[in-house]
Amino acid sequence: MFQRPFVGTVCAALCAGFSAADLQAAVPSGSVSEATVAVSASSEAWNLGDLYASDLAWAAEFQRVQTAAAALKSWRGKLKSGTADTLFRTLDAISEVRKEAARLHTYAGIRSDLDLRVASERERVQQVQALGTLLEENTAWLAPEILSLGAPRVRAALASHAELKRRFGFFLENTLRAAPHTLGSEAESVLAAAGTVLQQPEALHSEFSNAELPFPLITLHSGQSLQLSAANYEKHRQDANRADRKLVFDSFWGSWQKFSGTLGSMLATQVMGNVFNARVRHFDTALDAAQFPDNMPSAVYRRLVTETNAALPTLHRYLRLRKRVLGIEDDLRYYDNYPSLFPPPAGQSYSVADAQRLSLAALQPLGKEYLDLLLGGFAGRWMSVYPGEGKKSGAYMNGSAYDVHPYLLLNHNNDFRSVSTFAHEWGHAVHTLLTQRAQPYELADYSTFIAESASIGNEMLLSDYMVAHAQTPAEKLYFLGEALESIRTTFFRQVMFAEFELALHEEVERDRPLSGARMTDMYCSLLRRYYGEAEGVMKIDPAYCVEWAYVPHFYYNFYIYQYATSMAGAAYLTDQIGQGGTAARERYLGMLRAGGSDYPYAIYRKAGLDMAEATAYRALVARMNRLMDEIEKIEQQQEKH
Repeated sequence: MFQRPFVGTVCAALCAGFSAADLQAAVPSGSVSEATVAVSASSEAWNLGDLYASDLAWAAEFQRVQTAAAALKSWRGKLKSGTADTLFRTLDAISEVRKEAARLHTYAGIRSDLDLRVASERERVQQVQALGTLLEENTAWLAPEILSLGAPRVRAALASHAELKRRFGFFLENTLRAAPHTLGSEAESVLAAAGTVLQQPEALHSEFSNAELPFPLITLHSGQSLQLSAANYEKHRQDANRADRKLVFDSFWGSWQKFSGTLGSMLATQVMGNVFNARVRHFDTALDAAQFPDNMPSAVYRRLVTETNAALPTLHRYLRLRKRVLGIEDDLRYYDNYPSLFPPPAGQSYSVADAQRLSLAALQPLGKEYLDLLLGGFAGRWMSVYPGEGKKSGAYMNGSAYDVHPYLLLNHNNDFRSVSTFAHEWGHAVHTLLTQRAQPYELADYSTFIAESASIGNEMLLSDYMVAHAQTPAEKLYFLGEALESIRTTFFRQVMFAEFELALHEEVERDRPLSGARMTDMYCSLLRRYYGEAEGVMKIDPAYCVEWAYVPHFYYNFYIYQYATSMAGAAYLTDQIGQGGTAARERYLGMLRAGGSDYPYAIYRKAGLDMAEATAYRALVARMNRLMDEIEKIEQQQEKH
């Protein structure tokens, strides 16, 4: 109930000492190519004091919330009176504890992610996970009691109590919808108590992959020696030297292969837990169970897979373009995917200040309210920016602390992809701010299905801005190539992941054994189909088929397909903003403000798009083909000269 996602965050403290007005003044209303954004060099970590003044303050609040969570069981049985006021006070008490527990979790989670090697910080995370389990156990009676009232009494209470309807109406209607999948109080308590155990596969994978996996030492052709951590892998898989890329892939995936049995057991346990939950709640499949909270029509998933497979010739066109541009004379290989299609302009480097400046310029079409929120965030210490030993890899935004502000985690490498990641994560942050302005806490938990469109839309607007303002054909080619690669990784690759995740669950649902070796075989088959091995497009080396072991999203219970649907939605919506001006922008911002006030599929339809139809997916494929057309046009012009 009302559960805010406990997600991570990163990005170093920026712009301390500079107001939003100062930053706005740095962005002229016309071209922003010469604009600069001031950044405080002294602040490179977020201000946790916005959450709690100290560890002692956190610990004191933890004890208070733990006591309050334990006391929630005292409300059990009180709903039998059926009065609207009792229903409201019960839900209000639970909601308040949930909100404060999410704040506690934010502090613990982001502190731990700064250095996953610190055992005491991991123990703090385990404390709040246990608090979450306690909270679930002591409120497990809630849904059964609401259902025991019956739909007529619940709806009569809603009609007679305005605040109950405003804050909890959607939750109550959703609880009634979930009646076939809600168990009795005792069974719900047992499932809640199992929550901490069922979270452990993801926790084990995170700790192992970020802090304990022994990364190999390699020497590049330049003579540089380095430890091939996840951050270094992601950096050097882009190297222009093909022998270095092969070395990076061989060494990195060789390390993972040594532990594929253990990693396979971790992932199999996660899948078994998902299937277990689905079966005890009377769902036909784990996919049905995962999509039920969003009330997502199965047609959306089917349409995504169908349209993506139909679009594989477009992916293959891109891969053939990549082979030609990179000058590869023999077989294109999996390690050829990551270097920039076209080299970045000489000396290209983007500081975090540059990322701010470019984001402000590119997101002008989203209007003043959006930009003001972005500027306010830049002026606060909301980010942890740079890589560090033991720091969680990747990037994320944590918006779980409703009464505070979002926190962002980045691992900025001063390249354009870091700028794109910056715009992406700030898309999540501004989405959170818009939602929290418009919605009470209980309705501020938006779906991933909506969230990723908000962030990927920012990436697309940034990409289009960079292409439009490129100073030379070579610079334009670089940004066009980056845009193409974004579609490969965020759309085609994520749908491939989604097919793999579904296949894993179907194996367990059919009572077939899963092992690391079996997962590698399954993943290899998908790689060969998507990357066109049979069509002669790319040769897949079996040694790299252990890639599944690296992907943390497989532990998020059918989370990953939403990246692809969101990218398709973002392609359509940003096209509409470009063509339709204010009206299209307001529909888009209205979608972001909606939060969790309706189901995401319905929110999308209000914004003018049915995600069960082909329109969005074909808009994205058309965008990809337009980008390739533009590249070929520039190349033809260069040949003439």
